[in-house]
Amino acid sequence: QVQLVESGGGEVQAGGSLRLSCAASGSIFRINVAGWYRQAPGKQRELVATITSGGSTSYVDSVKGRFTISTNNSKNTVYLQMNSLKHEDTAVYYCNAKRWGDGSNYWGQGTQVTVSS
Repeated sequence: QVQLVESGGGEVQAGGSLRLSCAASGSIFRINVAGWYRQAPGKQRELVATITSGGSTSYVDSVKGRFTISTNNSKNTVYLQMNSLKHEDTAVYYCNAKRWGDGSNYWGQGTQVTVSS
């Protein structure tokens, strides 16, 4: 089992920045992909950014150039640096980790991000 705990959410004005953190514990070996998803009220959960164990990153078009995903392997932590925040970035943000070998898929509890315009 892998436990994921997010932190860093909050309320910020449009144009501001936040950094989300996701601390992983438990059986984190052979995690292949870590990522951040978000879900706004009344909308489906969407993928925001991913990072592979090899360091490759990908982003949804709406956050490219504004968000950066990164890891600190010594701290077993994944970060999402969010700059130039917009009202439409308001959502609950969830950390996710996948292990391809056994199909494991883990989620954090979510952290609220609110961007006021």
